[in-house]
Amino acid sequence: MTIRSFVLRQGRITAGQERAFAEHWPRYGLDASDALRLDARALFADDRDLNLEIGFGNGESLVQMAQATPDAGYIGIEVHRPGVGHALLAAAAAGLDNLRLIHHDAVAILRDHVADGTLARVQIYFPDPWPKARHHKRRIVQKPFTDLIWRKLRAGGEIHCATDWAEYAEWMRDVFASDDKWQNLGGADGYAPRPDWRPQTKFERRGERLGHGVWDLRYRKN
Repeated sequence: MTIRSFVLRQGRITAGQERAFAEHWPRYGLDASDALRLDARALFADDRDLNLEIGFGNGESLVQMAQATPDAGYIGIEVHRPGVGHALLAAAAAGLDNLRLIHHDAVAILRDHVADGTLARVQIYFPDPWPKARHHKRRIVQKPFTDLIWRKLRAGGEIHCATDWAEYAEWMRDVFASDDKWQNLGGADGYAPRPDWRPQTKFERRGERLGHGVWDLRYRKN
């Protein structure tokens, strides 16, 4: 699989975020080495549910979810270094022990470091919609990728996506609807209410005030 759904931008990283890498990466960070193995027993020494978020941004909602469900394990993957630094600071301030962060390409991590049938839930919130038609091939939600997710989820595991881009919501809905490996957990239109366990981000709340729509899509592995 060669999906490249992101562009690395030279975002400004603050001194505090850089310091977070030095001080908190040993506790929360996972390096993408050949030895990396992502399963609950390896990471948390038990068989808890393991939830993985792809592209967590600044980690705001991911840290809140980890706080709200301490008996579950969370892994966040993000390619943009300032966002990872921000999440490290938030995780340390909250004193979390059920969260691990990876600064790498999520497709490579899933392919090479997650055994099949491992994950309870995969979360993809507000991915880049790549709105221009010539860029649609860069959208992360397409069948080769959802096939990979399907393999990594345990029986009955779930993928949960959210977007504020109507055309991308339709795109994602059609990808899942055309594949009988997935059971729709939403309504007849393919969309689901936002579950209580997905916190709204500042970005999302601002969009709602401006009248923007948000679409959640939830599908279970058959």
